[in-house]
Amino acid sequence: MTAPPPDDCLAHNDWICGDYLSTRRQILLDALAQHLQLTLISVALGLVIAVPLALLARRRRWTVGPVLGITTVLYTIPSLAMFSLLLPLYGLSATLVVVGLALYSLTLLVRNILAGLDGVPAEAREAARGMGYGPMRQLLTVELPLAVPAAMAGLRIATVSAVALTTVGAIVGYGGLGNLIYAGMNAFFKAQVLTASVLCVLIAVVLDLLLLGVERLLTPWRRAGRRARVRSRAIAGPKRPAAAAPGQRV
Repeated sequence: MTAPPPDDCLAHNDWICGDYLSTRRQILLDALAQHLQLTLISVALGLVIAVPLALLARRRRWTVGPVLGITTVLYTIPSLAMFSLLLPLYGLSATLVVVGLALYSLTLLVRNILAGLDGVPAEAREAARGMGYGPMRQLLTVELPLAVPAAMAGLRIATVSAVALTTVGAIVGYGGLGNLIYAGMNAFFKAQVLTASVLCVLIAVVLDLLLLGVERLLTPWRRAGRRARVRSRAIAGPKRPAAAAPGQRV
């Protein structure tokens, strides 16, 4: 029996192994695509559910407690228990993972959307009503745009959380990169565990940066206000110390 070459990182089971990337490229791409698909669909589904819930709580204040309470309870359910509860409805399918992740995202999305709507200045609403805006037009053109920063903050957190929680879907065979992590841990395949874990981190970082860019595109007035403040400080110049009174030391 011949010994493996000294540079054979797969045979030596090294943590960092270029041969793993070259020989398992298609497996990694398939797992990456599934991970992205599960994450994006679940967050989109959560957003579709969260927006009406937040609008309902905003319009009917007595529903705030029940809506936030139910979404918070859903968030506290452990992931294994959540998937077990959904198993009779969806079976061992990708839908089970998507619905579970969407339910987890509700508490973050509903709270932040509601906080953004509550944070809209009363002056902005009064100005819209003074211009003859109806409730729906005021909501779409005034309140929702001003609520974007808070809503996007919740969306960013929910998306990053979904990237991490998607790996738990490996217990039902739909975990994206989590499938590789789970299989690699069982076989103590170091390169597979590390590579899949690093890809999960990269997905979270890239999606967060993309959402940050979307937020900046949707809120151009914040950049304009920031530039105006910088210009005003530059024009005003440094503050001078107040003149001392006669006989007073400076």
